[in-house]
Amino acid sequence: MKHTEFIDQLAHQQIVAAIQAAEKKTSGEIRVFISSKKITDAVVSAQAEFNRLGMMKTEHRNGVLIFVAPASQKFAVIGDIGVHEKCGQTFWDALAAEMTDHFVANDFSRAIITGITKAGEILAQHFPVQPGDKNELPDTIETD
Repeated sequence: MKHTEFIDQLAHQQIVAAIQAAEKKTSGEIRVFISSKKITDAVVSAQAEFNRLGMMKTEHRNGVLIFVAPASQKFAVIGDIGVHEKCGQTFWDALAAEMTDHFVANDFSRAIITGITKAGEILAQHFPVQPGDKNELPDTIETD
């Protein structure tokens, strides 16, 4: 699927609202990135984008990136070291499996919102909101 077709199908306001709702319960940060490129390894590409977006600069190293490459029909959800240490690989595998079901059904917005919601739950559990917390990263859907 073409990048622009994919983006046009997304419920942008609902996705942004899901990010904002999740981040109200945590000091963690969640971002969504839609790539226009054909990729071979979604995790490697997601990590590169994570770094380019400066997501490792959060105070508690608790950023999560949902990376989607529609031209390659691939996605990855990755967390910074602070998140990964708390939740482990089992969490990421289960999250990816649940999102995959929605992607296969062509319910792209639901797939992304599911990822945001589940990531938000684990972030809230391990990184609850603290007095003085600030939103460190934009709550928008990023593209290249």
